[in-house]
Amino acid sequence: MGCGHLFYSTLVTFSVALITYNIIISANAPLKQDFPNPSSSSISVDPVIEMPLERSRRHGAAANKRLFHTAMTASDSVYNTWQCRVMYYWFKKFQNGPNSEMGGFTRILHSGKPDKYMDEIPTFIAQPLPAGMDQGYIVLNRPWAFVQWLEKADIKEEYILMAEPDHIIVKPIPNLSKDGLGAAFPFFYIEPKKYESVLRKYFPKDMGPITNIDPIGNSPVVVGRDSLKKIAPIWMNVSLAMKKDPETDKAFGWVLEMYAYAVASALNGVGNILYKDFMIQGHLTYGKIGEWRFDKRSYDSVPPPRNLSLPPPGVPESVVTLVKMVNEATANIRNWGS
Repeated sequence: MGCGHLFYSTLVTFSVALITYNIIISANAPLKQDFPNPSSSSISVDPVIEMPLERSRRHGAAANKRLFHTAMTASDSVYNTWQCRVMYYWFKKFQNGPNSEMGGFTRILHSGKPDKYMDEIPTFIAQPLPAGMDQGYIVLNRPWAFVQWLEKADIKEEYILMAEPDHIIVKPIPNLSKDGLGAAFPFFYIEPKKYESVLRKYFPKDMGPITNIDPIGNSPVVVGRDSLKKIAPIWMNVSLAMKKDPETDKAFGWVLEMYAYAVASALNGVGNILYKDFMIQGHLTYGKIGEWRFDKRSYDSVPPPRNLSLPPPGVPESVVTLVKMVNEATANIRNWGS
């Protein structure tokens, strides 16, 4: 197994390359797949491991299921909304599949008001941050939205999978967390050691080595519900503090909120098992084959049309899968594009 095998991965993103949010494919592009006090308990450094085979071989009826609730935050933009609709379509397709421990689903809509998709997607309405507080970085609404949801919603499951609108589930997902540890995807561009001097503003030396901060964001992460209730307020406060600090804001840029979650998790003594096969993350080289191109940002004001053209030969398997799955979803979702 490895992140080069689509079968073993559970999520693929609309962008495939999370860094670029853009698919312009070359023939050389490979497939890669009131606030609580923080706990001072030690965190073990977790290795990057592959998806456990024994979990993929289990049959749900024969095992005690530990259901998790899938939650994703979203704005009410056209761009976020069409992605949410596609994501939820595939959630429903795999929810009751073999080995699945997928429980309920919630879109946490941080616009502060309902939209016309409330009956299509289970939705919790969260209030956005006060005007100007996000400083144009809308992602800061994510931790605040989770704080509200965790405080007010009746969540039956004991575990939470934090996902994002541009994720597509490609197979039934088991609960990969265990022994009080979360389960997360390791991002190569989250580098706590490299930015230790910056992170020590938020994770003091008496909390332990900087390696206690895992190279993760908040998504995809499976974590205990009670643990997330403790992490979320700290995540929110650390995010806001980082954004206000010019040095931190410059160092972390668009991944600032990801670092904030990693810090908040460490401050609360919640370590993570790092699964490199949790999500496909393609490494794309710039160039293109013919004129074929897919860029999700092209659909910021209108959803993509049904029946997108498929990529030409030589494009990575992950991209072909992505386009086919978007096409299946849009073909079956009622009133698509209306």
